[in-house]
Amino acid sequence: MPHHDDPFAPAVQTAHDWLRAVADSLDSDPAFAYRALRAWLHTVRDRINVSSSAHLAAQLPELLRGAYYEGWVPSHVPVRHGTAEFVTHFARAAGIDRDEVGLVAGAVTIALADLFSPGQMNRIFAVLPMHLYGVLCGAQPPADESLTEWQPVTVAREVDPVANLENRIQALGDAVAVLARGLERLPADKPGDDRSNLAAQQAHRILLAEGLVGAEVRER
Repeated sequence: MPHHDDPFAPAVQTAHDWLRAVADSLDSDPAFAYRALRAWLHTVRDRINVSSSAHLAAQLPELLRGAYYEGWVPSHVPVRHGTAEFVTHFARAAGIDRDEVGLVAGAVTIALADLFSPGQMNRIFAVLPMHLYGVLCGAQPPADESLTEWQPVTVAREVDPVANLENRIQALGDAVAVLARGLERLPADKPGDDRSNLAAQQAHRILLAEGLVGAEVRER
């Protein structure tokens, strides 16, 4: 007998809800919101490893997960590009000017941080190169990539005090877990492996993402 219920309707509705959240954050129409979201997902996806990419994709609605994996080549990631290439790629994918990338990427980050499970955005930032962190958090990269100063771009956001506290507690837990793993000495470790230094850098990124530490400490 015929079924009148559309089995894909819930997936479509969830994707629309996510897209609406991104559009509200950008104060834009859904078409541009989708381009910006897709640009964010693809530029981040191509700069993290396969395991981290799988965790990120698991957070997405089914339809957006398909868009996320479109054109993905696991054997080619993570891409080792600098800030200039990242900004150029994002601008081209989103159909915007390079000087708009910080504002647009930051607005998408804010929307996704509210949609992802608590702590997920911290985990993404923890495995991304530090020079890309600022762009995704809404900063305008300098014209000269050799410069290290960032020009912050303010993006309005209403903060739920309880949710903010929960995210900060989760971030502290994540940072401690990263440090604990870094302090372990494994049988496979070679002399001179600086796992503790790498763990400290990753923990700092997690805490930085929640504003629990200042941005003065830079990776060396």
